[in-house]
This record gives sequence, structure tokens and C-alpha cells, in this order.
Amino acid sequence: MRITPMRHLLVIGLVVAAAPLVAGAGTAGPGSAGIGDRLFPLLGNGGYDVGAYDLRLTYPEKDPAQTVRGDVSITATATQQLSQFNLDFAGGGPSRVDVNGKSATFVRDGDELVVTPQSYLRKGRAFTVTVHGFTAVPEDPDPNAPDGFTTTPDGTALLGQPAAAHRLFPSNDHPSDKAAYTITTNVPQGWTGTASGVLASTRSADGRVVSTYRHPQPMASELLQVVAGDFVVHERAPVGGVRVRDVVPRRLATEALPRFDVEREQISWLTGQVGPYPFDVYGSLLIDVELGAALETQTLSVYDSSIVALPRPVLESIEAHELAHHWFGNSVAPAEWSDVWLNEGHATWYELLWAEKIGAVEEHTGSPTREEFFKRVYAVSDTWRAQFGPVARPTSAAQLFDLFNSNVYYGGALALYALEQEIGTPAFQRLERAWPSVNRGRSASTDDFITLASQVAGRDLKPFLTAWLYGTTTPPMPGHPDWTTSPSARSLHVPGSLRH
Repeated sequence: MRITPMRHLLVIGLVVAAAPLVAGAGTAGPGSAGIGDRLFPLLGNGGYDVGAYDLRLTYPEKDPAQTVRGDVSITATATQQLSQFNLDFAGGGPSRVDVNGKSATFVRDGDELVVTPQSYLRKGRAFTVTVHGFTAVPEDPDPNAPDGFTTTPDGTALLGQPAAAHRLFPSNDHPSDKAAYTITTNVPQGWTGTASGVLASTRSADGRVVSTYRHPQPMASELLQVVAGDFVVHERAPVGGVRVRDVVPRRLATEALPRFDVEREQISWLTGQVGPYPFDVYGSLLIDVELGAALETQTLSVYDSSIVALPRPVLESIEAHELAHHWFGNSVAPAEWSDVWLNEGHATWYELLWAEKIGAVEEHTGSPTREEFFKRVYAVSDTWRAQFGPVARPTSAAQLFDLFNSNVYYGGALALYALEQEIGTPAFQRLERAWPSVNRGRSASTDDFITLASQVAGRDLKPFLTAWLYGTTTPPMPGHPDWTTSPSARSLHVPGSLRH
């Protein structure tokens, strides 16, 4: 994701079963209300693993501010003898919850939907929970918190990272529980519904248009995109079998679509850098609001109007950043949010490589070369570590900018630069191809990266990378003994915006 430094930087039912149920293979109990993330204690849920979502959303009229109605069926596997489980959900309703086709009791507890099935769910067995009649109200865009289910002049879009997808629909809203998706939008004639994945069917009847998208590869809930409104879908020629399509407001199509012409070239370039593109389709979405944000929503990266208005070399570099996320952050998601540098450090790395490729490093960063930019990042890195925490251990996620801070972007890229200096460019490039290949479709941690880097390099890199990723001060830069950190360094000109 990229964010410009604009601020710079009711109980519905009754819960049955207070006591555990005795089951043959052990005692059944409730799943935890959080998945165990250090920065988001109540995000995600324990006791089950989601395999697939079937999400159905109805937009009653042509009004971006309207209440959206929905149903979702979630297929999951119990990871314990489960008497009760939670879903993350901050919207309205629902009217009914079924588990395996039988009515379940449920209660709302803040952003938790607590579900109690009629009988316990056996460990290792698949089950389906269907949440009927939930509602979601889109929010006005807020530059100080550019996330959520958002209104635009032309319709609505979803910016779910890191913890806002459950404002739209019930889910296990944590990147460690990825799943396949089917998304169906029901919109008035004249509107278009588009979502992550490949269009499977569209039908029109009685003044309504129903479109179904399928995304079979695992996707984290925070990366889902569902956009509905007066948008047009523009198909481009495929790249190596990858479909390419862009979604823009109808009234802005002529001027907006050329801003995304580079994406086909970038798909080819990044495929050469890190291996095959991991999904079936890619494209860009423009929303005409000024959040100062771009976000790698899976298969359909979203950019706001302030980003698209940037000078073309800067915009292209940001586009390379969001596309790179589809390998680093999407296909390979973070195991927990402390690992977000794996997303942002890598995406920033390829953003800077693209700027170098097109001769735009100085325009993009204010530094004449990529190496000079890293030297300047190095100078300020101790200040960032003190302010935000180590690269792989941010101290806070209280505000969006606390988590998506300069150190996970540029400090993360600096750690990759140090690793390349330490093991050499050939080994580093092998690692960059191995990481998205070995972990394709999975969620992986910083420690997983350290282990793989050691395997690729043929030596133990744990002490080296632990210092770079978890240390409170910045280690010496290999090959650059003259590089120093500066206690007085307080700021650094960084590329035109920060980003998810």
C-alpha cells in the first residue's frame, strides 16, 4: 500500500452452552476471539481454518452512500473440538446464522460475531456457516485513516488493509487465514460490479445486473476488492496468459486509462525478476477521492485521484510497487502484522528498481542514484527505529501510520540492500525468486525468510538478519564502512508518497 504523508506522515440471539461439551475425542470448547497477533489481539479467530468464502452483496440503488445488504457462506475446517466460534464483523445485522444448514444462536460483541452451533464441530471436519442478511454502510473517505468500505462520487470500493474488511462482511479477518473466494454483486442496471478474480458470469434481468467473480487462489480478507458503481471495465491484451483489465469511473475513462498503460510492461518485467505472476488476472482501479493512497487489493490494485495525478515517472514507480505486492504480500502474505516489512520492504525494492530502470531515481527520491538514496536512508534509520521500532517489530498499530511507517518501507528495503551486499547479487536474486515460489499461496514469517535466506546463501544468516530486522540500532552496512547514522537526522525526502 502507498499512503501520501497528508498528516505527516443487541444481542441478536442467546449463546447456548456456557459449559464445554464432552466429545469422544476430547472436550469441545470455544475458539479464541483473536488469532494471536501481537499488534491486533482481537483480529482473526481461533478454532477453525477457512477454505472458501461465497460472498453475495446487493446494492439496492444508484447511491454510493446506500446501505449494502449481504449474505456469506464460509466453508472451514475445525482445528479443535469446537463448541462456539467467532467471526470478525463490524456491520449491521445479521438476520440469521446457519451452521451446516441448521439454525445457530449468535450474539454481537463489539466487532465479534459469536456463533454457537446446535452441536459441537469435530476437530478436522469441514463445516459451513452462512450469515444471512448482514448490512454494511460505506464511510466517507478520510485522509487520516485511508482504509475501510469507502464512498466515492461514482460508487463504493474496499480498502481493507490491515483490519477493515470486516466492516463490509463477516470473516476471519487476518492474513494468516487465506481462502478462495466467490464474489457476486447485484447492482442496478447502469452500474457495474467488479471484484478480485476472474469474471465467471453476468446476467441482466428486471433492471438488475448480477456478476460473479471467482478467485481460486488463496487470498487474505484484507486484500479483497469489491467495487460497485458507475465504472467501466477496460480489457487489455493478456501478458503471457495473464488477463489484464482496468476499472475506472465512466466519466473519467478517456483521461484515466492511459495512466495505466505501463502495467503490461511491468508484468513482464517483474515476471523476469521474480518468477511467474501468481494469479489469473491483474489490473488497476481508479477511485476519484483524495486519500493519498494506493493499495494492492488482489488482482485489482486501487489508486486514488491524487496518486494518479503524480508525474508519470513517480506514478509508474508506485504502480511497480503495487504490482510487486502480488508476489510479496499477496501470494505470500505475512504470518502476522509484525511481518509487514516483508510486504513493504520488497515492494519498495522493486519500486526503486523500476525508477532506476526508467532513469527516474532522482525525480522519484530526490537522490541521484539508488545507492545514494539507501545511504540517506541509512543515516536516518536509527531515528526511525527509535520512533517506530525495529524493521520486523513495529511498536504500535494504534493508527494506520504507526504500522505503515517509514521504517517498514525504506528500512525494510535497506535491510534487503544490506543482505544483497552481504551475500552477493547472484545469491540475492536466487532468494528473491525462491521466496514467492516456495511460499506461493501461503502466509510466511520473518523467521521463515531468515531460514530460506540461509539455505539459499549456504550459510547461517540468522545473526546477520536478526540484527538488521530486530535490532534497536542499525548494524554496519557491508561494503560501506563509511556509512554512518546521524542522531540529528529527523527527516528524509522519500518518494512522492508512502503506500501500502
